[in-house]
Amino acid sequence: MSGVSVVIPMFNTARYVREAIDSVLAQTVAPAEVIVVDDGSSDEGPALVMAYGGIVRCDRQVNRGIGAARNRGVDLAQGPLLAFLDADDTWSADKIERQLAVLTGQPDVDIVFGHVRQFRSPELPQAPIPLEVSNAPHAGTMLIRRDTFLRVGTFPTDALTAEFIAWYGRAVDLGLRMVTVPEVLMHRRLHETNTGVRRSEANSGYAKTLKQLLDRRRAQAVEP
Repeated sequence: MSGVSVVIPMFNTARYVREAIDSVLAQTVAPAEVIVVDDGSSDEGPALVMAYGGIVRCDRQVNRGIGAARNRGVDLAQGPLLAFLDADDTWSADKIERQLAVLTGQPDVDIVFGHVRQFRSPELPQAPIPLEVSNAPHAGTMLIRRDTFLRVGTFPTDALTAEFIAWYGRAVDLGLRMVTVPEVLMHRRLHETNTGVRRSEANSGYAKTLKQLLDRRRAQAVEP
């Protein structure tokens, strides 16, 4: 067993959550546990998750947002390594295997990322896909040592979609060593209820957080 605890935040994604969980259970190197944190769903998602049993468990909380759900999953996780996947996305089958190879072969690496391929869900015909494949850091491709995550701190809980960008900015500030493997490790679903699709204010929050991160980098660069 890999020692990887997988955290899946879920909010009204019953339509997709089984695909996400199945992609984790189908890994060529099995995770130690799969923790699905239901963030106040009103659909049948929690029942679908609880039907799995085994290494899959469901924890429920009142709706507090994706950052709080991920943080709750970390609190419950018991493995020395942490990985995250949104309930409407999926992993490539060798995601854990490829990233474990990096952490095992390079003990000084703190975080491993991978590439993301976006795809259109059938109910969203003709939706534009801005980047089919991206190598930008994404929570869904991250494998991180638990002690490293605790050094960076928890995900912010006051942003709709930019919680990972803010967290990543703190990780960069700490000078953590990060590696991105060149393969596609996660498949990001574009669908009608993506937060970024249905909420324009969410997109503006993402842009605001990214601007703050870049402004902080510029300020540090000019300090004597």
